[in-house]
Amino acid sequence: MNTKKSSARRFLEKLRGGPLTFGQMISSIRIADEISQVELARKMKISRAHLCDIERGRRTISIERATEFAKILGYSINQFVAVALEEQAREAGLNVKIYLKAE
Repeated sequence: MNTKKSSARRFLEKLRGGPLTFGQMISSIRIADEISQVELARKMKISRAHLCDIERGRRTISIERATEFAKILGYSINQFVAVALEEQAREAGLNVKIYLKAE
C-alpha cells in the first residue's frame, strides 16, 4: 500500500487555520488527487450525496469507514483514523490530538 507523508495534514491544518476535520481532509485529498466525488463515491460504494455530507461534516465517520477511505485513497490508515477520532472527541467537547502507532 502506498502511504503519503503525514506532513500533508500539518500543511492542510495550516491552510485552514485550525483543526482538520475528516471531511475537509477527504475533500482536499480528493481534489488534489483529481478524483471526482462521483468516482470516489463509487469506489466507496456510497452515494455521491452521502460523500458530500461527509465532506461537509454533516455525517460522522466510523473507524471502519475511515480505514476504508485510507485504503481506497492510498493513504495512512493511522492518519485517517486519528483525524476521525479527533473530530469525534471535539464533538464531545474534548480538545485532544490523537496519534496512533501500529503494533
